[in-house]
Amino acid sequence: MHFRRLFFTLLTLLLIGAPLSAQKLKNAGTWTEWETITPEGEEFTITMPKNPTTEAAKFPYHKMELNTRLYLATSTAGPVLAVASFSGIKSNPAQYTEFARFNSYIDAFKDFFPPKVRTKDTAIAKLTLVSSRPFHGHTGRSYKLAIGELNGVVHAFVTRRRFYAVVSLNTKKDDALEEKFLSSFVLPEREADPPKNTAANNQQPDQQQQQPQPEETIDNKPPDRTQLKAQGEQGRTEESPPAPADPNAANNTTAGNQPQNQNQPNQRKPPVSGGMLNSKAIYLPMPEVPAAEATGVVLVQVLVDEAGSVVEARAISGPAHLHAAAVNAARLAKFSPTLLMGEPVRVTGTLSYNFVRSN
Repeated sequence: MHFRRLFFTLLTLLLIGAPLSAQKLKNAGTWTEWETITPEGEEFTITMPKNPTTEAAKFPYHKMELNTRLYLATSTAGPVLAVASFSGIKSNPAQYTEFARFNSYIDAFKDFFPPKVRTKDTAIAKLTLVSSRPFHGHTGRSYKLAIGELNGVVHAFVTRRRFYAVVSLNTKKDDALEEKFLSSFVLPEREADPPKNTAANNQQPDQQQQQPQPEETIDNKPPDRTQLKAQGEQGRTEESPPAPADPNAANNTTAGNQPQNQNQPNQRKPPVSGGMLNSKAIYLPMPEVPAAEATGVVLVQVLVDEAGSVVEARAISGPAHLHAAAVNAARLAKFSPTLLMGEPVRVTGTLSYNFVRSN
């Protein structure tokens, strides 16, 4: 009699636990079967859960249209592993810095990625810069990322052709899974920049003196930034607008009656002063409040490019331990382009962040 009761008890437990065990095996299988992928047309190699979801689409970003590809692995247990690949902003250091190009890509990623893992309208990404992370000669940065109940990290890199964001999110901390995925990402070494003025070096000395040499400014100092232009998958890009005429050109002539700035094309006007810019922002994220005492006002001086993106930011006053949080938030702010005589111009001004300690 006792044996029968024990038998039926064990049988009942097995019947109840069978579905749960099957589900656990299903989830475990998702993460135990991994594969190394090098997608066609991409530059990276990575190891991720087998048969990830892939998606290719166009993504509007301001006046541009970026080409996006997403490689995504999700689990009912919570983890999200992904690689987002963007292209559409040509690498051109003669027009804008690599920092400005990277900033535009990371701003587009912040709008693009959250709906892919959380479809709710309230899914907003909270992105916090952690450190610079160059990789094989490519510009890179590391961020903390939070989307709803998901938390994790993003390692972002920009090459001459594409932008990559490698994402690991989870509902709970799993260092082993995060390290296994992120450490497997590989990019080839960045190739050396092509030599400049090659054609000019092949000319006779008297011919070189007659040719304008705007490329020399690239070797001597960082080039000015201009509005980023979208390109297609084949590398096509829009033509840059002609530089505005210099109203003082008539007075800047040499003995030969030639304008002195003839050999300096694409000169840009200095930025205009915008004063306090908080009320002019179309997107002004709140700073990540540090763990220390968060009380005080920080002023951040910013430079906004013709497209409305912040390309430079530095704290100029306020408690020192709040500077990093304020600067990180300021870099993600967005503005409508400022027009002067019908042409977009750069704007310099300040953003104010008032840190108040919560009770």
